Amino acid sequence: MKEESQGDISSKNHTHCQTDRQKQEITDSQDIFARMNRIKHIILVLSGKGGVGKSTVAVNLAVTLAEAGKKVGLLDIDIHGPSIPQMLNLTKERLNITGEVLIPANYSQNLKVVSMGLLMGGRDEAVIWRGPLKMKIIKQFLKDADWGELDYLIIDSPPGTGDEPLSIAQLLPHADGAVIVTTPQEISVADVRRCINFCRKLSLKTLGVIENMSGFICPTCNTKIDIFQSGGGRKMSEEMGVPFLGSIPLDKGLVDACDSGKPYVQQFAGTETAKAFSEIIAQLTSAKTENTDISKDKSNEMKGDSQTMRIALPIANNKLCAHFGHCESFALIDVDEQNKTIEHSALIPSPGHQPGLLPPWLREHGVDLVITGGMGMKAIDLLSAQGIKVVMGASEDSPERLVQSYLEGSLVIGENICDHGEHICGHDEHSCDH
Repeated sequence: MKEESQGDISSKNHTHCQTDRQKQEITDSQDIFARMNRIKHIILVLSGKGGVGKSTVAVNLAVTLAEAGKKVGLLDIDIHGPSIPQMLNLTKERLNITGEVLIPANYSQNLKVVSMGLLMGGRDEAVIWRGPLKMKIIKQFLKDADWGELDYLIIDSPPGTGDEPLSIAQLLPHADGAVIVTTPQEISVADVRRCINFCRKLSLKTLGVIENMSGFICPTCNTKIDIFQSGGGRKMSEEMGVPFLGSIPLDKGLVDACDSGKPYVQQFAGTETAKAFSEIIAQLTSAKTENTDISKDKSNEMKGDSQTMRIALPIANNKLCAHFGHCESFALIDVDEQNKTIEHSALIPSPGHQPGLLPPWLREHGVDLVITGGMGMKAIDLLSAQGIKVVMGASEDSPERLVQSYLEGSLVIGENICDHGEHICGHDEHSCDH
């Protein structure tokens, strides 16, 4: 019998490590999908630089939505400088952990909060972590936090385009989009341009720009004074082709509210600043329902209602094809998620199996979700980059039955049969990565 060399053993161990990691990534992705599937709208709050009042905006947007009767979650993913607990007077609260389930803190009946600050020993404790650990905790927040049914999840991200915003954008490819906060001066506006390009590279829609600290209203004479100039955010939005959601004036009450832990829009309802937040919410919700992806517009003739979700399934012999990249055709099925009904279905030929071809082709056809037996990790990344969710491990069955089971929450999911670490596919490593 031929003895295995040290190199063979090392290669096998490496392969098994890759396999275990891939399985864990798939499991995490499915867990995150299950949690996020109970949330109607997910909005990221970003900024190109610090000091523009991004967290203040995130808190007051979340509170405004909650005060309007919406069920809201506020997720703070600023690992090194979590400020949300201070702004909501939750510094003495701690997140409860039951088994592997994370129970958010309750700010009010309609607003739940998760933050690194609610896991730390005290507000002066420093978190000294590199990128991988930050990615891990953000992933845990997404898959383990039991938000329940939410109308909105507002995610407050630290400034810039580093680990945290990159991680959250990659983990939530189907988020509604990002709201970007700036101040009027050019140095801040320039950073926001980079932030918008960051969103575009990740296929994350920019829902709009908010200009904070936009002028000061004198409490004595009611005259507006442009301390930091004004209009820079609106001008930049027009130049970049993204919506401008509104301006928030400088207000000493905002600073006092943040320090006291009593949100401004609750303390000073009816002021011009509070009205500005309400108007931004109205603009934001209108923008989310009216704006549709250009790629989806190309397939409106078949799809019809832009609010309908489109599911794609690789098909061979009238059943789900075991391998995503080896199908004869694709079933495109439009569904009404709310009523759990199939609205329309069509079978179209596969365009071919060249590497990298299928993800943009599916996006061109307005696909929101792929249900498949298996695919390679590269294909998952390519689909995520196109904003397409993936459900893997489905068994061979008719596409209509699989989709109906998915809508009813009874779809049985097994292992990803294209787990290349163990060569279950029986073909080369790249053949499922389309």
